[in-house]
Amino acid sequence: MSGSPKPDRRAVLRSLIGLALAPIAALSPARAGAAGAVSVANGGKILIRLADLVRMPVGGRLMARVRIPETGAPVLGPEMEGPAHKLLWKLVFEGRAAGNAGDLYENRDRDHSRLPAASHPQLTHVYYDAPAREAGLDYGLAGPVIFDAPLIGNSSTAIGVGPLWRSQARLALTMPLGATLLYQNYLAGQMHVYPEHRDHDPEFGDLFPANTPFFLVSQGSSYTDRPHLEALAMILAALRPETKAYLIENQILSATVQMILRRSLIPVLSREAYLSGQAHPSVIPGDHLNLSRMVSLANAMTPETVPPMVRMVVVSETQGVEGVDFFGEGLSEALFDTPVAIARLWRSHVARRTMVVSAETTRDPQGRELRFLWRLLRGDPERTRIEPLDDRGLRARITVDWQSPRAVPGRPEILSNRIDIGVFAESGGFDSMPGLISIYLPQHETRVYAPGPDGVPRIASRDFRLAPGRYADPVLFPVAEWRDDYRHDASGALVGWDRTGPDGTLSFGADGRRITPDGPRRVRHKVEQDAKIGARIVLEESPD
Repeated sequence: MSGSPKPDRRAVLRSLIGLALAPIAALSPARAGAAGAVSVANGGKILIRLADLVRMPVGGRLMARVRIPETGAPVLGPEMEGPAHKLLWKLVFEGRAAGNAGDLYENRDRDHSRLPAASHPQLTHVYYDAPAREAGLDYGLAGPVIFDAPLIGNSSTAIGVGPLWRSQARLALTMPLGATLLYQNYLAGQMHVYPEHRDHDPEFGDLFPANTPFFLVSQGSSYTDRPHLEALAMILAALRPETKAYLIENQILSATVQMILRRSLIPVLSREAYLSGQAHPSVIPGDHLNLSRMVSLANAMTPETVPPMVRMVVVSETQGVEGVDFFGEGLSEALFDTPVAIARLWRSHVARRTMVVSAETTRDPQGRELRFLWRLLRGDPERTRIEPLDDRGLRARITVDWQSPRAVPGRPEILSNRIDIGVFAESGGFDSMPGLISIYLPQHETRVYAPGPDGVPRIASRDFRLAPGRYADPVLFPVAEWRDDYRHDASGALVGWDRTGPDGTLSFGADGRRITPDGPRRVRHKVEQDAKIGARIVLEESPD
């Protein structure tokens, strides 16, 4: 990232292959800590010692237990004199806002883009001791350490070298167990901000494979995360004391803060706008933040009006078969499943896919009966159908046809190959932060579909080669050096395909076996690492 510190090669490799769990995977139980002493804040700072961290049984993460004594510091610094700051000052002075006492701030870029301590004096800044820094627990993507107190943070860094370049946010969405760690952070009230750095620009479009509520992404590179940090700090400070305590107790602090921030964006001037893609983009520009509206809305919320957190589960969906519908051993079309965000990759050649999703496990802390609104946030409305299956919208059938890239809502210069569906809970008060369902299409492929005998399109051809000027995320879509032309019988059923590549033309049957003069032969589509492009699919014959 221009202007940001460049991590050494070992740090880059740790981020790419070990990812967020690598720093803690190598720590012995003795070094990671067994008993877990409580770290106590002093003078607006708290030192996290490696020896005091407790290894959690699930995922191997490290838990930091903290205690933050009461402080007499003001909620804002003297230079904070905007309309939103004055409103927050008034609310805190009158005892109607909680302030930031008890809230942590974690900088994960080694002071490259640190939130000034003087601007929000009540925040407690997290620091790590030398052994923790040596282990890399303080740098890059949040994940190694989880705290038992509300936390905001940022890392104005990116993976800028090699074929696996990406923002920290895209790294989190594409690494093993990434979504699980993010969901744990979400429940624990840990909210981080990352710049999109090249992942959301006119050059390649929106490269985020999923839309999630787990973090905030700023438009641009270094320092663009600072306005979002201020917004998070002020929302936390503006919450009423009883409301903030209620949100923490019910593990819905992050969900509520996300709702407040998005409902208060400058372009979001109505309820319908909040229920649309305008309020739920992958990336939020800093000039879309309206601090005054955020402070007002946060302070207006009471425990009785807080919306629930939507929880979803996939009931059924179109399933592709590797070696027939898509190619690449070990790959699947499920990127991740969490209760609040679901992500799929459209690897299969099918022209239409269907998914039934249930929000029945959503529970309102106040015991209210819930209704659900299902909305297309991004994608072609002519090729996407959402059918609620009951009066309350507890379940819905989502049918999606293959579609071309479309402009990001409000950003005509940036194209997106992702379809987003939002599931909003209605409880009689505020609309919830939506549960998010994403389907990501490979932007580097060229596909042609033709109508079948029943009118439903069927695949005609598919070119896997990476055209000049196109991009394929090698973590998600390994490229191949061939084009497939498909054959169907009179009824429209798939008969096979002919593959044209460096070795000439090969023919395959509908079962994925290669047709040879000696009879059908099984094949493997191996995913191999490539130093230049990251990953490619290689065809090998496999003995029967």
